Amino acid sequence: MSRETDDLELSERPETEEDLEDLALGEDYSLNPAYVPMVVDALDRGDAERLRELLGALHPADVADLMGFLSADDREELVPQLDPEILAEVLSELDTEIREEILEHVPSATLAKALGEMESDDAADVVDDLEADKRAQVLAAMPEVERAAIETTLAYEDETAGRLMQREVVAAPQFWTVGQTIDHLRRESEELPELFFDVYVVDPAYKPVGAAPVSHLLRTRRETPLAQIMEQVTEIPVDMDQEEVAYIFDKYRLISAPVVEAGGRLVGQITVDDIVGVIQEETEEDILALAGVSDAGRDADFLGIVRSRLPWLLVNLVTEAIAVTVIAPFQPMIAKIVVLVMLLPIVSSLGGNAGTQALTVAVRAIASKELNAANSMRIIARELGVGVMNGAAVGLMLGGGLYLWQHDFKLSLVVFLAIIANLFVAALGGILAPIVLDRVGRDPAVSSSVVVTFMTDLFGFLALLGIAALILL
Repeated sequence: MSRETDDLELSERPETEEDLEDLALGEDYSLNPAYVPMVVDALDRGDAERLRELLGALHPADVADLMGFLSADDREELVPQLDPEILAEVLSELDTEIREEILEHVPSATLAKALGEMESDDAADVVDDLEADKRAQVLAAMPEVERAAIETTLAYEDETAGRLMQREVVAAPQFWTVGQTIDHLRRESEELPELFFDVYVVDPAYKPVGAAPVSHLLRTRRETPLAQIMEQVTEIPVDMDQEEVAYIFDKYRLISAPVVEAGGRLVGQITVDDIVGVIQEETEEDILALAGVSDAGRDADFLGIVRSRLPWLLVNLVTEAIAVTVIAPFQPMIAKIVVLVMLLPIVSSLGGNAGTQALTVAVRAIASKELNAANSMRIIARELGVGVMNGAAVGLMLGGGLYLWQHDFKLSLVVFLAIIANLFVAALGGILAPIVLDRVGRDPAVSSSVVVTFMTDLFGFLALLGIAALILL
């Protein structure tokens, strides 16, 4: 079916759920703009039946996306229309800011039921967003076992494997056979995790000694011992940073991995669906940090955005003020050769762009562990070579164009050499700044851009004016 619905009138009411599903999403699986007014119209008219039809055609992730296009008042009216099972899935998909707002309006008893439908890791994330009073009310309304699982998860540090893992795992002793394991899975189906890929084989101390993939279990004869088909596992310490966990999953192409406490005892598992979220979150953080900003989502607070961006602009103002002080001693020369004023921002800007290129490559390489002490000198030498070659190419073009305009070979030579020098410094700063900051324990994505901008501007001005003083005067 076609998903082209831009001209659809709000009064049109498709007869089947398939029609609604086709209407709701575009070809790229994004929510169709025409669908949002239909939901708002149903809310305004208080048409609960129509609203359930519209929401029922959406996947919970699409309902979460829909929430971002609604006003706070519309969201407050919409949430009570969601069953606890659907609410549970929607809450786990929502942006943090919107989820915190919605949680204020969900009754504690309803929220307790919704949390009971979630995996322990998702439930803990939601509870962590609650105010202290409401958190106590919600936990008190939950069964003891589920409450204990959430409280245990919240006891771990944020952004660690302990907070990322789900406590529900499937484990079997190593003396069991394939048949015994499959029979156990069928008997205990209600207690199993909603999503799992491996049965962890454990010793008497409940330490994982291997893993039997579910696909292997289904292909193997019942009398085969688990010890014969189990594979080696990559254990994740419970206190490992989630970025390190994501790196391990990517490096070893893992689908799931057991999480162990200090003594090696199995306490949970992490699955690849959790890692996809971590990778996206960490990538967004690095991209935003490179620009010195925080996340400005659809419901971001205006003053909050100002507060997050203004400090870095002020820091940049200070560094730029320092950089331009190098111009003062060259004022008599600039007065004689006015064209230098036009060239200063060009040389500075080219250096800034080159520095950002090297910086971005370096930050990505550090984050993916492709850059370390073993190959840092080779990478630094490569970036410096690239800086010189690019500087020569750009300097030749700009110098050539300047010669055609001014017919002054010495002035063209000044620009040529200044651009080579500044792009060399830009490459040096772009690669060294994140390496040094990482070595001293600072986030290279946050601070490097200010350092590199300062270096390229300062040296860009100094290179152009200094070389001009040597050659032209």
